[in-house]
Amino acid sequence: MLSPAGSLEPEPRSTPVPDGVPAGRGVSPGRLERRSGPCAPPGLEEALSALGLEGEREYAGDFLAEVLVCRALPGRALPRTVTPEMRALVVDWLVQVHEYLGLAGDTLYLAVHLLDSYLRAGRVRLHRLQLLGVACLFVACKVEERVLPEPASLCLLGDGSFSRAELLRAERRILSRLDFRLHHPGPLLCLGLLAALAGSGPQVLRLATYFLELSLLEAKAAGWEPGRRAAAALSLAHRVFDGAGSGLDPALYSRAELGPLERCMVRVALRGPAPGRAAIFFKYARPQRQGTSLAAARLLRHPLPGSP
Repeated sequence: MLSPAGSLEPEPRSTPVPDGVPAGRGVSPGRLERRSGPCAPPGLEEALSALGLEGEREYAGDFLAEVLVCRALPGRALPRTVTPEMRALVVDWLVQVHEYLGLAGDTLYLAVHLLDSYLRAGRVRLHRLQLLGVACLFVACKVEERVLPEPASLCLLGDGSFSRAELLRAERRILSRLDFRLHHPGPLLCLGLLAALAGSGPQVLRLATYFLELSLLEAKAAGWEPGRRAAAALSLAHRVFDGAGSGLDPALYSRAELGPLERCMVRVALRGPAPGRAAIFFKYARPQRQGTSLAAARLLRHPLPGSP
């Protein structure tokens, strides 16, 4: 657990990320047109029903476009004071706090998204990074959870290295810097939708969820759209188990789009429980998750047919 913390000192206000930020390495306009309206993939309405979204069937094409073509964060580097290793250390700690509190899966992904958004919007002092991370988790809880953790509890989980007042000030700072732009269709929603479209079994979905969560540790993953990250995790999980293709509609994502993400996920999975990056591995090694991380490491050491 991290120990450095403190309050977020007043800093020069950075320009918030505008709505018109380009999606970077995203989906081309042609692909977007094919995903919406009458050209939506076969089985989309049934997939929405399987996810408990029967009321959205009329807007199935628009729903898919909104979820899978969500823009990525701008391709700015992390502040010079924050290395990818320090960011991974904070994310690893957030995974532990998230699991301890029993929070929803989407809460973790939103918290990391807010953390990356804040880091890319301006500078932050290294010794305030843990406070920033837990404040992002607190904001994410207010968006996703029905019952909020008490600020005092979060302070205790931080080893008392920041106070309740400092946490609330950090929350206000985040909302101000991000201009209250908190909406983000998370990769978990994308993964559930893609898995329903592909008819993926529970074992494949569990492994894909593990690969997807591992991607949170990589700073460059913030530059990947949620839909593409989910598709890469699902494609990799399918090939690990049966050596077949991803099961995805080829009109959604090409092999060239998914290959770099899959290779990144493979590297992180094979790294195992490295210091400061072990929380996700141990989380998915437990019997409740069928020892998924252990099985993934074992299977990935064998050549994957058709691997990029």
